[in-house]
Amino acid sequence: MTELTHPLATVPQHELVARAEADPHRPRFHFVSPAGWLNDPNGVSQWNGTYHLFYQYNPEGAFHHRILWGHATSTDLVNWADQPVALEPSAGPDADGCWSGVLVDDGGTPTLVYSGRHGERELPCVAVGSPDLLSWTKAPENPVIPAPPAGVDITAYRDHCVWREGPVWRQLVGSGIRGRGGTAFLYESADLRRWDYIGPLFIGDAASGHPAATDWQGTMWECVDLFRAGGGALGDGSPGDATDVLVFSAWHDGDTRHPLYWTGRYAGDSYTPRDLHRLDYGGRYFYAPQSFADESGRRVMFGWLQEGRTDAAMVEAGWSGVMSLPRLATLDPDGELAFAPVPELESLRRDHVRVGPRDVRGSDVLTSVAGNQLDLELELELEPGSVFRLGVLGSWPVEDPALAQDPEPAEETVIEIGCDVGSGGFSHSYVLLDRSRTSLDHTVDTGEKSGPVRLPGGKLHLRVLVDRSALEVFANGKPLTARAYPTLGGQTVRLSATGTVRLLQLDAWRVEGVFAGPRPLFP
Repeated sequence: MTELTHPLATVPQHELVARAEADPHRPRFHFVSPAGWLNDPNGVSQWNGTYHLFYQYNPEGAFHHRILWGHATSTDLVNWADQPVALEPSAGPDADGCWSGVLVDDGGTPTLVYSGRHGERELPCVAVGSPDLLSWTKAPENPVIPAPPAGVDITAYRDHCVWREGPVWRQLVGSGIRGRGGTAFLYESADLRRWDYIGPLFIGDAASGHPAATDWQGTMWECVDLFRAGGGALGDGSPGDATDVLVFSAWHDGDTRHPLYWTGRYAGDSYTPRDLHRLDYGGRYFYAPQSFADESGRRVMFGWLQEGRTDAAMVEAGWSGVMSLPRLATLDPDGELAFAPVPELESLRRDHVRVGPRDVRGSDVLTSVAGNQLDLELELELEPGSVFRLGVLGSWPVEDPALAQDPEPAEETVIEIGCDVGSGGFSHSYVLLDRSRTSLDHTVDTGEKSGPVRLPGGKLHLRVLVDRSALEVFANGKPLTARAYPTLGGQTVRLSATGTVRLLQLDAWRVEGVFAGPRPLFP
């Protein structure tokens, strides 16, 4: 068990769990740690039919400190069972933290490759697991790479992507070259213990774009992830039109920015990029993503939903950090990634309500749909120049919105889809999350989030999952993830529009929680 050594670690662990469970903003069907701090997903995988989710974890409290690897398992990507901590710092190269990494299958032996932290040094380490993946032994060779590449002025060096390519293993380590941009250093090994440095796979350009831009590449790439879109193995000699996706999280000087991805082609010892894309329009609210191919060949991705409230509020609440719902990544006809929640999540749907078809005019509170754990699925048609708005987590000063003097709710989080008419008709369409009235607590983040979305023929499929403070929006496959902290217990769902908007169908469900009651910090 980790010692309570941090100055903020003053709350007994049983009280920490009680505080976390009592927080009304704590999600109920997204994965959260039993209490304390959660960040990056690690080692996400399916092993002998069981899904494994490891994650960066500090059970001492809701702050980033001496990081362990938490562990949970599932047979369906929906219901998760807590397992013993997988990795904990020990004397040696990971004395100050077991940071992010991956799980690989080394000839039937489960093997973790992760970043060990000792002081300011972060170096690759290896641990070997038991057949059930519940106990782990660190390799005596750690660190398996003794230092970053010589002669390179790096900004940081951590996080791993490892795959088998023919007779050898290959590994990417996230980094950045000072004065140039983020990069991923490529290595090769026959045994996961001795690694030969090959060179930078590809170097980004930190001078391209403004640092405040949502597609700025950052000065360091965290959590790099390289995979073949649509299935297939990296380096397998597929036709030249195959798309290899290089995902990274843009980082700068201790600041987590946003996840991005390149589409392009990996061949030999390098990556040739074609186009740069935003991975999630929520920016840092879907950070450090990691993906894997499950046994049915699906590309499943998790990300870390950071908090939007103050450090003091997190510590007081006893918990911090939410794991995204697992989402499927596919390649759309335009050569970009499209995302959707895994269909297994539909097993949590309860109390189905259907609305439509009808025109959306003015403002309409849906009296038959309410709650703060919801799954909403809408089919709409928008004429050019129209705007559709879906308000969730709404509250009026009085219980009945019809009796309220103010036509606008006191609190509401609004998903907006608009068609800014350009030369291409719907070419400037967008999805936007308006959080300006999301909370009466003025200390929480209420910044706007938005990004482009294609509306072919004005048609929109909109999926919105609300889990107390966690929101995941999918607009024609484009995701926007964020957090909201209403103070009035908002339950109302409201539709509104300007211009001509046709609601073909709205399906709404209450979503059953999967985490009920206290969970032990160390099962």
